[in-house]
Amino acid sequence: MSRIGKSPITIPEKVKVDVKPGSVEVTGPLGRLVQALPPHTTVKVENNQAKVELTGITPEEGGALHGLARSLVNNAVTGVTQGFKKDLEIVGLGYRAQVAGDKLTMTLGFAHPVEFKLPAGIKATVDPKQTQVAISGIDRYLVGEVAAQLRRLKPPEVYKGTGIRYAGEHIIKKAGKAAAGAAGAVGGAAKK
Repeated sequence: MSRIGKSPITIPEKVKVDVKPGSVEVTGPLGRLVQALPPHTTVKVENNQAKVELTGITPEEGGALHGLARSLVNNAVTGVTQGFKKDLEIVGLGYRAQVAGDKLTMTLGFAHPVEFKLPAGIKATVDPKQTQVAISGIDRYLVGEVAAQLRRLKPPEVYKGTGIRYAGEHIIKKAGKAAAGAAGAVGGAAKK
């Protein structure tokens, strides 16, 4: 049996959890989320606590599903009460971002600006310097996916470190050719 799956989920006062076959609908102050459940799992709600149970499968076989289902429901409850946020940094000369409605427009060193349409339920904010982007929403998966898609537009370059990175992400830089050593020191004897 999963240790994570066994622990009950505390449901705050302003949150309503409706259990449906194969899914759970969680409604709270920030919005409504419908979370699909893995097979062989059900959720029971009583006394402001939700508990995930396995059905038709032994605890040894379904331990991972048990923990997964509990984490998914817990993330839904956290999302509708507090929300989730992912911060990105844009590093590079002339690299910047702007938000207009549901479009995030970025200048990333290409010959054209890159436009990214934000999906429903996702909000982006840009700091006054236009180099910090905050992605927020109630669905943890969607917030992480949008942040990853934005990072993929211009991943950090290994020599200078320019590009889009997560806030606080450490980029391991490579030494350039000039810093690698004297000519001929690596790779065999010098040519005659």
